[in-house]
Amino acid sequence: MTLQQWQSNGWLKAEPTSRAEIANMLAMVDRDLQDAASSISPDWRLGIAYNAALKLCTILLRAKGYRPSHGLQHYRAIMAMPLILGQKKNDDANYLDTCRTKRNTVEYDYVGGASNADADELIAFTAGLKTEVLQWLKDNHPELL
Repeated sequence: MTLQQWQSNGWLKAEPTSRAEIANMLAMVDRDLQDAASSISPDWRLGIAYNAALKLCTILLRAKGYRPSHGLQHYRAIMAMPLILGQKKNDDANYLDTCRTKRNTVEYDYVGGASNADADELIAFTAGLKTEVLQWLKDNHPELL
């Protein structure tokens, strides 16, 4: 599928972005990566790192001129990543979807569902994704940087 087909299905809505919006979201990513590395519970570290990764996926969508429609917004932002960065990112999208489920569990269901290793892995993944997103923006939408 394409992003245009997603829009036709009602999963995305067209909405232009701005340099200021992208800059603010990148600042949130930096804040969240810093906070996730702090000495708090693994559950919260994972949740904060997940928020940073989700924001990076949202940046990709926003740069393409879309915003997820209501319902499954996190899922749609994550699953749009391979449509934007290429099918080589399918495994990464599936990993983030697993993190989404784990984040929901520790946020809403019970304490202790994430380990420090889980949080560390997601923090490292997100830092790498940030590098890729910044390069993609530089190559494809430098006006947004």
